[in-house]
Amino acid sequence: MLLFSAALIAGLILLVLSSDKFIEHAALVAEKLNVSPIVIGITLVALGTSAPEMVVSAIAALDNAPGIAIGNVIGSNIANIGMVFGATLLLAAVPINGGLVKKEIPLVLAITVLAGVLMLDQNLSVMDGVILLVAFVVILTLLLKNSGNLEDELTEELPEDDGGSVTRSLIIAALGLAVLIGSSKLLVWGAIGIASALGVSDLVIGLTIVAIGTSLPELAASITSVRKGHHDIAIGNVLGSNIFNLATVLPLPALLAPGLVEDTVLSRDYWWMLGFTLLFALAVIIYSKHRSFSIPRWFALPLLGGYAGYLYLLAMNG
Repeated sequence: MLLFSAALIAGLILLVLSSDKFIEHAALVAEKLNVSPIVIGITLVALGTSAPEMVVSAIAALDNAPGIAIGNVIGSNIANIGMVFGATLLLAAVPINGGLVKKEIPLVLAITVLAGVLMLDQNLSVMDGVILLVAFVVILTLLLKNSGNLEDELTEELPEDDGGSVTRSLIIAALGLAVLIGSSKLLVWGAIGIASALGVSDLVIGLTIVAIGTSLPELAASITSVRKGHHDIAIGNVLGSNIFNLATVLPLPALLAPGLVEDTVLSRDYWWMLGFTLLFALAVIIYSKHRSFSIPRWFALPLLGGYAGYLYLLAMNG
């Protein structure tokens, strides 16, 4: 138990330190390539911070632990909105980009509904996994449409006084991402060890300990983004991570170990995920038309309160 606890603490410290450098240089890359920060948040940052979910779900599926694999995805999406975005709002109101309502919000709602439809038969098949991956390709194409030709921009020469080359920023961001992923894996390993020692079920471990652990990169990345003034990356990170989780992480148990989905997932957990997604979408739509064009800090209360309520429900009935 002591070793697991030490791993959890060390993982958390390294996670916070590495996320700071990762976000800083990801934002620099976005600025130098004239790429919208919201695009960077939904692609580079979201993919990077979703990597722990991918690793954990793949290993869990291969180890015949579908509860952890599927629970990790659904629990992470709930945590990303309730815990990550809620905690981000505690620090500052988050400005809303009007384009979110037209593109990103409909896409995250669509993939959330699609995942629910595919699981309705209480079976996650290989075909379901393929459908989700195809949906991801379509979504990514739509997200990157009109965002600029990155290949051409990568070959452009930058001014000597630009504060550093794109290559240098990419290398530092990659190193930060590597440490971020490694520290997340260390943290989750420690958390799973502690939870297993306490005799908690696979599904509950996936929905809580693993989901929270693998959502810590999103939490660190979003808080760091807001602290540095990159609000678009913060909100894009949450949206993008939820899309990546459903369209690239959920297919892993479907492709590697297809099988039945537990009744509880469909009767309880999926609806919590859908409810949080709808609440998040509603906030974006409403405040995109508000004179402040920002989601206010007080909105953190229903998000964090709702997430605390969900964890309490799991503790009571898990």
